[in-house]
Amino acid sequence: MRHVCALKMFLIVAALSTAGCAELNQLNVAPGGAKAPSVEPTATAQPTALGANAPQTADVLDTTTASERAAASGAGATGRLLGQTVASLGSPAEPGFWLKTPLVSDETLGKVRNPATGKTVAVTLIPIAGPETAGSRMSLAAMRLLGVNLTDLVTVEVSL
Repeated sequence: MRHVCALKMFLIVAALSTAGCAELNQLNVAPGGAKAPSVEPTATAQPTALGANAPQTADVLDTTTASERAAASGAGATGRLLGQTVASLGSPAEPGFWLKTPLVSDETLGKVRNPATGKTVAVTLIPIAGPETAGSRMSLAAMRLLGVNLTDLVTVEVSL
């Protein structure tokens, strides 16, 4: 029994010691308080598609022009209703006006209407796998034109 307790204590101390070393390494301090030798990274960090590691605003990420926004928002009356879907924000790195949805089987032009505001946006409807009741992903530009909070799940009407 004493051996089991001693083994457990050893494992706990070893785990805590390893965790402490990792924290010291992050602080660039060697055990005993001496300054650890500097280690140069082997590869430089590459900026992501959204920028150099800094948070970006919707204004910066939405690369559509004023004329593109005017054309998309002047979509007019909707055509044949395909159904409703719950949409969330898709990849903000993908520009344009689009809705990835299981309501279509082929990429086609369509319209998305926010029944809460009555605003309509012309979009490219892009098929994704799943049942028609599955959710959809909408472009940043389309969500902004619909007047939707980018963190919300919004029910929209999809039509051709």
